[in-house]
Amino acid sequence: MKSSSNISAIKLCFFAVGMFGFGYALVPLYDVLCDITGLNGKSENVTQQQQANFEVDESRTITVEFITTLNQGMSWDFEAATTKMQVHPGKPYQASFFVKNRTNHSIVGQAIPSVAPFSAANHFIKTECFCFNNQLLEAGQSLEMPVVFVINPALPDHVKTVTLSYTYFDVSNAANKSLNNIDKT
Repeated sequence: MKSSSNISAIKLCFFAVGMFGFGYALVPLYDVLCDITGLNGKSENVTQQQQANFEVDESRTITVEFITTLNQGMSWDFEAATTKMQVHPGKPYQASFFVKNRTNHSIVGQAIPSVAPFSAANHFIKTECFCFNNQLLEAGQSLEMPVVFVINPALPDHVKTVTLSYTYFDVSNAANKSLNNIDKT
């Protein structure tokens, strides 16, 4: 009887280790999937030099829409300064977003971008974005945040409108855990 419980315990340990390994392996697979599909706002990485080599297409105008959303329980105000702009592919543009912490305590937020339609995701290039880093807002603090972007002139001709949406999440607990881990080293 004792040996069968030992065997079960060993099987459960192997199962737990296997689940951990599977979860660990999903991270690079997720990154590859996002790179291929443009999901989660992971768009093409282009250096400033490559961007400077884009030829501006003045004959073509693309409508860029900006949508902002807060995850449930996120006590911030979050909005785009403008909800729509007309842009020419190859030319850099800047859009501004505003956030305000409405609580009486500090919150660390992380914006997760998404680009639609699917065919535009790899052509929408953010060179500067508040979504690249977490944002710490103290109680009552507000902040204006820029996004600098360019649309690659290779964007398919059938795409007339590109939507850039952001959802803000409260990552205060994760940020605190990360800081605690740094303090212990």
